[in-house]
Amino acid sequence: MSRVIEAVSKAKEKGYAVPHFNFASFFELVAIAEAAAETNAAVFAASLPKVTETYSPEVLRTAVSKLSERTGAELFLHLDHTNQTGLCRQAVDAGYDSVMIDASRFPLAENISAMQEVAAYAHSRGCAVEGEIGKIKSRGDTGDFSGEDCIVQTEDAVKAAQEGEIDYLAVAIGTAHGFYKGTPRINFERLEEVAARISIPLVLHGGTGLPEEGVRRCIREGISKVNVGTIIRYTYLEELQKEIEKKGALTPPVDLIYPEVTDKIKTVVKKWINVCGAEGSSLC
Repeated sequence: MSRVIEAVSKAKEKGYAVPHFNFASFFELVAIAEAAAETNAAVFAASLPKVTETYSPEVLRTAVSKLSERTGAELFLHLDHTNQTGLCRQAVDAGYDSVMIDASRFPLAENISAMQEVAAYAHSRGCAVEGEIGKIKSRGDTGDFSGEDCIVQTEDAVKAAQEGEIDYLAVAIGTAHGFYKGTPRINFERLEEVAARISIPLVLHGGTGLPEEGVRRCIREGISKVNVGTIIRYTYLEELQKEIEKKGALTPPVDLIYPEVTDKIKTVVKKWINVCGAEGSSLC
């Protein structure tokens, strides 16, 4: 069993969740690593496709490995939300710990087929795989994404878990990526129903903006991994803008960002580690 699967399985068994943090810059990654080390927590450091392709999977693998060594943090490098099986293979070849094949917008049979393809390649090289069932709203999507056609269907989730050969499954229960407009409507009953039928760990996407007690309830109902992204990026850019206004745009970037901005990001990361109950969860 790989360490990443061991970490998520341990969370499922013990009733907490492994936090997942998306990063788009090196300084965000530094903040995530330092916060994980200071709380002795195992966390996912995740790159979306554009970030992965911009830096390259190999550069990000090296960066995460070296930061883990320097800080002592337990970081699992994860490729988040790609529907490209080819990019999954590139990440696997570069040494990613985990990849997500997100074919949830395709018919169920195609979604499961993509899971199977990625899982066959990744598992032979020691990499874990996440899939998704249902439709989780992202930036640029229109509509409210609250109908039954968007919420995870229990039988679809069971079929994906049984046939997709994945290690954990993201389920759409009314959450969304980005900041929420209005109060999120989480379908806890559907989550409970799915969790009762599936043995592999479940993943919650769209953590930013969810009430803390709602996240904790999701964990109690069966979530073992919680994804947070938008608030990391927002904090980085908001705090960086403040520092530029104070110190001027001719200031060397490292003097603007470290530690003033990274400390603010660390505060956010530590808050989410606490919400997930993941302090002290490192396997190191």
